[in-house]
This record gives sequence, C-alpha cells and structure tokens, in this order.
Amino acid sequence: MKGKARGRLSEHETKKLMQGAFILTVAAVATKVLSAVYRVPFQNIVGDTGFYIYQQVYPIYGIAIALSISGFPVMISKMLAEAAELQKESEVKKVIQAAYQVLFGLGFLLFAGFYFGAPKVAEWMGDPLLSPLIKMVSFVFLFLPLLSVWRGFFQGKGEMLPTAVSQVSEQTIRVISILVLSYFLISNGYSLYDTGIGALLGSVAGSLAALIVLFLFVLFRQRDLLEFKVVDWKIFKKVAITIIFQGTAICMSSMLLVLLQLIDSLNLYATLVSSGIDGQLAKELKGVYDRGQPLVQLGIVFATSLSWTLVPMVTAAAKKGQMDVLHGYIQTTIKISIIVGAGAAVGLMNIISPVNVMLFENDKGSSVIAIFVFAIFFCSIILTSAAVLQGLGSIYKPVRYIGIGLVIKFFGNHLLIPLFGTMGASFASVCSLGVIAFLLMRQLKKRLTKPLLPKRFYPHLLLSLTAMSIVLQLWMMIFAPGSGRLVNTSVALTAVLVGGFCYFVIVIRKQLLDEKELEYIPFLGKLLLVLRK
Repeated sequence: MKGKARGRLSEHETKKLMQGAFILTVAAVATKVLSAVYRVPFQNIVGDTGFYIYQQVYPIYGIAIALSISGFPVMISKMLAEAAELQKESEVKKVIQAAYQVLFGLGFLLFAGFYFGAPKVAEWMGDPLLSPLIKMVSFVFLFLPLLSVWRGFFQGKGEMLPTAVSQVSEQTIRVISILVLSYFLISNGYSLYDTGIGALLGSVAGSLAALIVLFLFVLFRQRDLLEFKVVDWKIFKKVAITIIFQGTAICMSSMLLVLLQLIDSLNLYATLVSSGIDGQLAKELKGVYDRGQPLVQLGIVFATSLSWTLVPMVTAAAKKGQMDVLHGYIQTTIKISIIVGAGAAVGLMNIISPVNVMLFENDKGSSVIAIFVFAIFFCSIILTSAAVLQGLGSIYKPVRYIGIGLVIKFFGNHLLIPLFGTMGASFASVCSLGVIAFLLMRQLKKRLTKPLLPKRFYPHLLLSLTAMSIVLQLWMMIFAPGSGRLVNTSVALTAVLVGGFCYFVIVIRKQLLDEKELEYIPFLGKLLLVLRK
C-alpha cells in the first residue's frame, strides 16, 4: 500500500475524478466564452457610451451569477454528499429545507437592497441615470435560492448534467436577448440608457431560462425537492453559516474580476469627472477602458480551463496523503497556468492595436488596454492557486489575500486616476492582481516540502516570451496594419497563429512541460508532443 501511495493515481481513479469535473468545466468554458464574446457585437451596436452604461451595472449581475453557480451550490452539494455518505436521509432533507430558507431570505434581502437602494448606488457611481438599470438587475437575486439549491442537490448526487445544461441555457438565452433587444431599441431611436435596461432585461431572461431548465429536471427526477418545510433553529444556523461564509469564500476567486469591475464602476467615472473631465467624455473613456474586459475574460478562460481539470486530482491526492503525487499535480497545474497565462497576456499586448480595431472598429485606448490585458497572467495564477489551496483545505486564505488586493485597487484608483486617467485604473488593477498572485504563490510554497517550480523554469519562460515578442513585432512591421478593419483583422489573426506557434515551440524545446504534463492539455497535447519530436 505504501508503494502505491507514492505513485500516481490509477487510471480508473483519475477518470472517475475527472468525469464530473470535465462536464462542469466544458459548461463553464462555454458560458464564459459566451459571456465574453457577446460584448464585442454589443459594443458595436451601442458604442462606447452605451458600453459604459451597461458595464457600470454588470458587476451586480456578475456577483449574483457567481454565487448561484460556483459559490452556494458547491457548499450545498458538499453538505448533502457528507450526509449521504453517513446514510442519513433525514439529514439530507433537513439540509435542503434549511438551504431553501437561508437563500430565500438572503436573495430577498439582496433584491430589496439593490432595488430600493438603486438611487443611492447610482449616486455613488456618479451617474443618477443608472438607477433604473440597477433596479432591473436586482431581480436576478430572486432566482438565486432555487438555482443554488437545485444545482447543489444534483451536484451532491454526482449528477453534473442539470447544472451544465442550466448554465449553458442561461448564457445562450441571455446573449441572444441582449443582442436582439439592443439592436431593436437602438434601431427604433430609444436612448442608450433605455437600451441598457433592455440589455439587463435579457440577463433576467437568462436566469429565468436556467430556472425553467432546472425545474424540468426536478419535475422528472426529484419531485420531492418541490416540498417546503420549516426546520429548527439549530439546523438553520449551521447551514446558514456554512453556505453564506464558506460558499462566498469559495467563489471569491471566481468573482475577482467582477469585484474589480465593481470598484471601477463605483469610482472610475466619478473620479474622472471630479478631476475636471467632461461628463460625456468620461463616459466614453470608461467605455473604451471596458473594452479590455472581454479580452481578459477570454484569456483567463483559456488559461485556467487547461489547469483546472487537475484540481480534483490534487484534492484526492491530498486526502490519500500521497505527497509525491500531490506535489507533481500541483507543479503541473501551476506550470500550465503560468505558461498559458503569460503567453496569452504578452502575446495580446504585442498585437493589441490591430485586435482593438478588429473587435471595436478603432484603436482608441490601445495603450490602456495593453496594460490591462496583463491581468490575464496574474488572474491565471490567482484562480489556479486559489483552487489548489481550497482543494487542500485552506478555504479562507485566498479570501484574505483577495481582500488585500481589492483594498489596493480601491485606493490605487483614487491615487492614480487623477494623475493618469484610465491608464491609472489599468495600473491599479494589474498591481492589485500582482500582489494577490504573489501572496497566493508564497502560501502555496509553504504547503509543499519541495520547490514549487524548478529554477530553470523562469529563465526559459522569459526566453520564450521574448522570442515571441520579437517575432510579433517583426510581423507587425512587415505587415503594418492600415486603417481598415479587414486589414487589421487579417494581421491580428495571422499574428495569433505565428506568435502562438513560436511560443509553444520554444516552450516544448526547453522542456518547460514534460511528456506526462503535455498529456493534460486537451487536443494540444498530442500536437505538442509531435512538435517536440
């Protein structure tokens, strides 16, 4: 048994662990890609000012979605799975009923707070016209209880399909509704603020679609979930503490980008205006700054989706006390997130001007966005490290470090925006993320008895990034993009292929990933092995 403990997990164990995670990962990737991609045509429809209006209120929706997908359902599923293992059917029912009561109360409080407090929140943002939009988005919190409990129940049973289908349905209906309503309202002469209300109505429609999908699963598979009973105070208190505190802690890392956006919503526009910039110009500047959000989001999805598939194996190895195996999985997870995150960030920085024109019709704010997209690198480290630490049982450590980063962002905005405008906001975001990434990596190193990464890793990574940057700059010089969108599109897309190929060839030749580690990269693994040979 001891000999086995030192080896890697068996093939059967690995497949079993990754099966459920794979379904949720595919759903998460699909929904996040949809959530990032739709913003490009949406911005093209409403322009920079319209984009500013929507992005000001979006973080409120983002928080509700994070809680109903990666926060509360995870803790509910964990409590239900623990009760099921002890074969306590009555305990399972009590947990479900207590979860209903806790989340119905919390959902209503959040709805009421944002609905009736909308004028005040809009005032904090420096734009009273945002009040109706905040009222509209507050309705998503009314869907939070049922979405969370039903997803948590099915996940606790090991059935990931209901959660996956509901997530994809939610984002699909939401994206279609937003684009159709926005196009209709703009075409018929409605104001940008009215269009913003329509777009947020689309978000509410997405939540309703998810609820309908889950209701059908409940109706045909688990009708007793439709029963509602009061539980005693002791059970209620225990479930409330677990769901609210641990559930929020678990999804803090996935909410990080949204929380940074919330800080920008609260003080970026207001600070620009107080610095003497005209209100209309400040809205446009904020809208241009927000162009970086979908780029960062897509980069993070790509970087983390490759590494997160290993997190369940990290947790399993830790529970079995397989320290050598544990170190191997953690090292591979961190290496993949750093390599892909750094490559995506630096590559995008090099070609940001043609990418900006390709997606948003002009190159406004390219220098600001170039700094902002470096967030991809730090976010990749943060999300992966936080997931690994939480898998090892450190639930609250990442929350503490994220809290420190958010404080840095808040005060960084106040200090840098008056001096550098939206460039200051970009610097504040990247600096705050850098601090969080450093603290998480340091904590991870403390948990291991061996070095987290080999000494040669960083010099070879730097060599790969430098070579890619040189190739991309030469490519941009040779095929200098003109003013046309088509020309910039061709330059941007070919640069992605050329730069990416150059980067990964050197990564492989310098053996930053060994053959076993390459196998963990879906689809690319076999190709990269061929390139190495």
